[in-house]
Amino acid sequence: MDKTIIHNELQFKATRSSGPGGQNVNKVASKIELYFNIENSEGLTSEEKELISKKLEKRISKDGILILTCQENRSQHKNKEIVTEQLFELLKASLIKPKKRKPTKPTKTSLVKKAQNKQNQSLKKQLRQKPSID
Repeated sequence: MDKTIIHNELQFKATRSSGPGGQNVNKVASKIELYFNIENSEGLTSEEKELISKKLEKRISKDGILILTCQENRSQHKNKEIVTEQLFELLKASLIKPKKRKPTKPTKTSLVKKAQNKQNQSLKKQLRQKPSID
């Protein structure tokens, strides 16, 4: 993953945001929408693209574009910084490969306990039965 190449591939769109700002909100476009085309990115290898598209499939549009938005601050510049940080954190988190699970076996003591519990249950049920007339 090459951050400089990816940073050059990002597209930003500024729109009016909701939230604090008073009358200034109506004039200034401080909400930032980040668009990143994963499929056509040159900053990612094919393996990385595959991993990212699997892990972030719910966030990616049908066209293969990852869209992130930020409207936390009143400043467009700060929102731009925040949304790019979010993108790189998302990409980094999605590139981490999950560890393979090691199959485990039950311990001898747990097997003995299980057998003992089964024995106790069967004894309880036998004692509940009506006595046979012989």
